[in-house]
Amino acid sequence: MGKKSINSNKQFMIGNGILAFGVFFIVCLFLYLGFRGQSKDPQQKQVFEGIYTIELADSFVGDSLSVYINDSLLLNRMVGNSAIKFQVERFAEESMLMVVDNRTENVTPFNLNPEGSRIFVSKRNGKVFIEEEEKP
Repeated sequence: MGKKSINSNKQFMIGNGILAFGVFFIVCLFLYLGFRGQSKDPQQKQVFEGIYTIELADSFVGDSLSVYINDSLLLNRMVGNSAIKFQVERFAEESMLMVVDNRTENVTPFNLNPEGSRIFVSKRNGKVFIEEEEKP
């Protein structure tokens, strides 16, 4: 009986050793996969091609608007007597335009084209409409 208990202890220790080696291998694999995509030069910035031209129509005269792309505030003001037109360089892989009516706090989201485009924002019957024209 003594020989049998020694054999089971030996098997238990070998099993624990294999399990520990497997855990160590998995941790090393995740560390490798996590760090391989980072750039080696911290000064190097990613540059994206494309420009967004955003035009706010005359229908917003007198309204207070906020315009965002992703989480960056581009415009936060009361629209004057004329239409507003501005350009923004693309700065992320995927971008979303959000137009917020500051009076009612209604948000109108719109997924932008990754190559850049012209975006016309207008207001009809109290609702915000966004139209996109792709650049050739």
